[in-house]
Amino acid sequence: MDPADDAALNEIRRLLGNSLSMAGGPLEVAGRLRAALAQAQPALFATLPGGPGAQVEQLAEGLTWLAHHVDQPPVLVAGFGRLGAALAESGVMPQQLQLAGAALAEAMRAGMAANGWRQDFDQAWRSTWQHAYEWIAHGMIAGRYEPFAWTAVVVGHELRRADVAVVRLRPYLPMPYFPGQFARVQVSEHPEIWRPYSLAGTPGRDNIVELHVRAKTWGGVSGALVHRTKIGDTVKLARAEGAMTLHASRRDLLLIAGDTGVAPMKALLTELAATNDSRNAVLFWGVRTLAELYDLDDLATIAASAPRAAVIPVVAEGEPGPYLSGPVTDAVAAYGDWSGHEVFIAGPPLMLAATTTALLNLGVDPVRIHHDPPEETGTLEKTETPGGTRTLGETRTPGESGTGTRRGISAPEEAAALRGRSAAEITAAPHVLREIEGPR
Repeated sequence: MDPADDAALNEIRRLLGNSLSMAGGPLEVAGRLRAALAQAQPALFATLPGGPGAQVEQLAEGLTWLAHHVDQPPVLVAGFGRLGAALAESGVMPQQLQLAGAALAEAMRAGMAANGWRQDFDQAWRSTWQHAYEWIAHGMIAGRYEPFAWTAVVVGHELRRADVAVVRLRPYLPMPYFPGQFARVQVSEHPEIWRPYSLAGTPGRDNIVELHVRAKTWGGVSGALVHRTKIGDTVKLARAEGAMTLHASRRDLLLIAGDTGVAPMKALLTELAATNDSRNAVLFWGVRTLAELYDLDDLATIAASAPRAAVIPVVAEGEPGPYLSGPVTDAVAAYGDWSGHEVFIAGPPLMLAATTTALLNLGVDPVRIHHDPPEETGTLEKTETPGGTRTLGETRTPGESGTGTRRGISAPEEAAALRGRSAAEITAAPHVLREIEGPR
């Protein structure tokens, strides 16, 4: 491949494009390619995020991109370098890709009519892959020494409250992370700022990254994501960070969230459901008003699909409807003994401090209490900076109270209602607890 030989490059592009169409199109070729690679290297796709369907779609997009850009060597080199860095982040080793060229040629040939696979097609694909492999391998090495960021397209944007949006992103390249982690996000409006947000999902599902973003103002990264971002826009994501992930321990789980701090808890519940984990998991979700329970339907669906999970909304002010009333720390403390649980907390710094103190007073071992550092999980600041905090803060925007059919349970009443009930009893109840009955 001579980067100065335009005629030869154009001919390679023609051969790749024509043969890709004759073999059934990118999606069919990608399906056969993934199947062949998965058979030859079973561990390869196990390390990559996204399920089989999402991985086939990404392979198809990659084949299309390659066929369209093979006559532009600088673009090709940069693109495969980024792919190599992304694959290295996912734990892929260069030797796992050595058979990809032969598998690709076979995936093309298998989709063609008899005698349709020609020598010039075979040579074009094999020589192109050989160069691609070298650039990917170079990117794998280079990624160890320089920061890497993923470009992601916005595939969903829902304004769940006046100040909160659920934003769904699809990275163009594989992005590894663990449920419960966060990643720093950059938007085109503020290229100098990287702002951290929790990732409310698991990488093994559909290759979609979900953010819960709360904006106190129209400015900054959060304001842009909530109020001015639309489907089709692109953002950049940095490496996933944070250690608030599920442990190998088989202890039952207590999850405590304040407002959009529910995002990492949603990720943990999703992992429990996806892995059919039989541990009991109870999520207390504290909000200021009833109208701020913006993600309750999704949480209820996830909890229902997990073996033993329950969601308990706690409304601090106003009419609580069918849920508990008062501070979320009171609801947790009123229950009783959490000393045998692994505890995960996400919310504003004051909530983290108060909840940690309450748990310590209840006899929970400090080593069993998990949360990211307060500087990463604090409230939104008025001025966004590169080291700003992620949007897990308390809500200060007034909102209308919802209506309910009965009075909420006060702190003294909830103490009496919850006392004596085990986590197993709670998680055996409806997946979103609307009324807490007395001891059984």
